[in-house]
This record gives sequence, C-alpha cells and structure tokens, in this order.
Amino acid sequence: MNTKPKSQYNERSACESCGVRQLCLPVSLDGEALSLMDDLVKRRAPMKKGDYLFRTGDKFKSLYAIQYGSMKSYGLTVGGKEQVTGFHLTGEVLGMDAIDEDEHHCNAVALEKTEVCELPFTALETLQNEVPSLQRDLNKIMSREIRRDQHMLLMLGSTTVEQRMARFLLNLYERLQKRGASDNTLNLSMTRQDIGNYLGVAFETVSRQLAHMQDKGILEIKNRNIHLLDIETLGAIAG
Repeated sequence: MNTKPKSQYNERSACESCGVRQLCLPVSLDGEALSLMDDLVKRRAPMKKGDYLFRTGDKFKSLYAIQYGSMKSYGLTVGGKEQVTGFHLTGEVLGMDAIDEDEHHCNAVALEKTEVCELPFTALETLQNEVPSLQRDLNKIMSREIRRDQHMLLMLGSTTVEQRMARFLLNLYERLQKRGASDNTLNLSMTRQDIGNYLGVAFETVSRQLAHMQDKGILEIKNRNIHLLDIETLGAIAG
C-alpha cells in the first residue's frame, strides 16, 4: 500500500530526509529542533508480516511512526473474538491510546513488511520543554485519531453495508493520496476477513459488495489490487 522501501536498514533515523515526516512527527520542526528529534528517534529492525509491535497489556514506553508498510490494531471481545479497530498506513502514529494508563489496550501487528520509527515518550516529553511547537504537533495527531474513531462509530451506527464499503475505500484512497500515491489503485494489505471484521459484516459480504461495485463500473478488482474508476460515484454512495 506504500512506496518502495529503502534497501538498507539503519538504526538511526534521519527525519530531515524522511519522505513521510510531514505526515507524522515532527510536523513543524526544522533546523536545530529537527536535529534534536533525530537524536531522539530510533529505527527498529524491519518487521515481517505477522510480527507484533506491541500487545495488549504491554507497558507503554514509546510512540511509533510507520515509515513504510501497514499494520492493523485489534482487541478481543468479551467472548474472546478478535475485533479489528483500525488499519494504519505509512506516516501514521500508533500507541497514543496507551498514554493515559501507561499500558497498551490493543494489539498492533504488521500486515506486510513494515518499518517503524520509535519515539521514546519520556524523551519526547523532555524535548517538548525545548521545542514548544512539538506539543502542538502531538495535539494535532491526537485530534486526528479522535476524528477517525468518531468516523468509525458513525459509519457503523447508521449506514448501509454498501455505504460502509464505499466509505472504507474512499478513506483509504484519501489517506494514500496524502502519502503521494500516483494513481487510484489501492493495494490492499489486509484480508477480506479483516475488512469485514472492521466494518461489522461477514467477509463474504465484503466480496459481494466489491463484485457489485465492479459490475457497476465503479472499480476494477485484480487480486488484492482495487483500481477506483469512478471516485465521484463512490463518494455519492458513501454519502
């Protein structure tokens, strides 16, 4: 779902040369402040599909910005079933839900080869004293996460299955466009089952809805690649 990964892993991250830094932290830093952030950020070893970044109950230590790849977050219902709570793309930040109680309340797992930058939270708080604009950046990211959660609740509470699917595809499209996607193709790293779980429908329903939209000329399906042919109509369905 993302641009081509770098071929070489370095433990240190260079925020100044990072192609997605305007999408995560730091948003407004430059000059000396950016150098200070470089000293703080750590690049973790690349993750393979199925590797966990953190699990429910893990102690909160850091925020994580996805430099390349994608992840899903999920929790468990009272009955012990998996409930997908989000899909996270390049440039997005994970871990903010754990700040309040100092432990993670969901699991985060890689959907494909993924690389993340780790931002130790204690060091981040210290840096805020030297770089006041950093707090504003954190607030913006928190606001974005709250907005996404609200969108999810509204989508599940008062929409048809077709609207849910349209909004899901449109949301992915808009997020990928912000990341410099050059065309209207969505390379889905998540399974139909994960999408259905997230939208509150059976995975067979996801397949039927996609096939229906293809028949209407809204999109074209090629394995996990979905090429959006009529974004205007997709938006009309989404409402």
